[in-house]
Amino acid sequence: MRRHHVDAGDAGPPDRDAENGWEVAGLLGGASLEGVRMAGFRDRAAAGLDMQVLPQPAVVVVISLGAAPMTVVGADGPRAMRSFIASLSPGPTRIRGEGVECVEVNLSPRAAHALLGVSPRELEGSVTGLDDLWGPQARRLGERLAEATTWQERLALTDTFLARRTAGARPMSPEVAAAWDTIVARRGRVRVSALAASFGWSRQRLWSRFTDQIGVTPKRAAVLVRFDHAARALCAGGNAGDTALACGYADQSHLHRDVLTLAGCTPGELAGRATSAG
Repeated sequence: MRRHHVDAGDAGPPDRDAENGWEVAGLLGGASLEGVRMAGFRDRAAAGLDMQVLPQPAVVVVISLGAAPMTVVGADGPRAMRSFIASLSPGPTRIRGEGVECVEVNLSPRAAHALLGVSPRELEGSVTGLDDLWGPQARRLGERLAEATTWQERLALTDTFLARRTAGARPMSPEVAAAWDTIVARRGRVRVSALAASFGWSRQRLWSRFTDQIGVTPKRAAVLVRFDHAARALCAGGNAGDTALACGYADQSHLHRDVLTLAGCTPGELAGRATSAG
């Protein structure tokens, strides 16, 4: 499991060298639904998992296949969870586990709106047990994945399950979808009032509709998208000054404040964590 993002994409068969003791597998051909990425992870080195979860512009679903549950440590203290879903902005969270083997699915807000079964607003700032959200369906999926013998079979089962959940789902409103796409395309550098005006909406109307269908306010979404680009740049070796300029922060102090708020550390410490994680 990666510390920050799942980018296995169309990786296909397991990549046994890229993750320092982690077996990583992607679905051949990619997921059938737009805005969905998935990968399988196994701790083949038995080193254990102790990972900080960073806020990102995606909803993350983790379906555990291992014998023991993982421990999710958040604002409410530690909770043992076999499978769970993390909202767009789950707050300071760590995940720990031994013998971890799981399927991890990243959902864009558009995909999450169709798949969750509840308003994303209900999950704001939380990590929720998948059984609590999807009930018996989640348990049956976990059982089928545990019985499957190959990553391709597991990922194909997950892909089919997600496709079936979208059947009859109410689509996101075109204006909210366009607002999200604009925030992503502009890397978070948008003015909410101008965005609302482009649809002939008031700021309050966009704020309400967007929050209900995406799960966070437009302003929070812009912050997450901008932070996501900055975190990637820092973890790739970029320095704080250049990253602040490239990612649209007012200055390096602005970047420092956002990283401290969202990641609980300084930009330098964030980059150092990525380096130590390999």
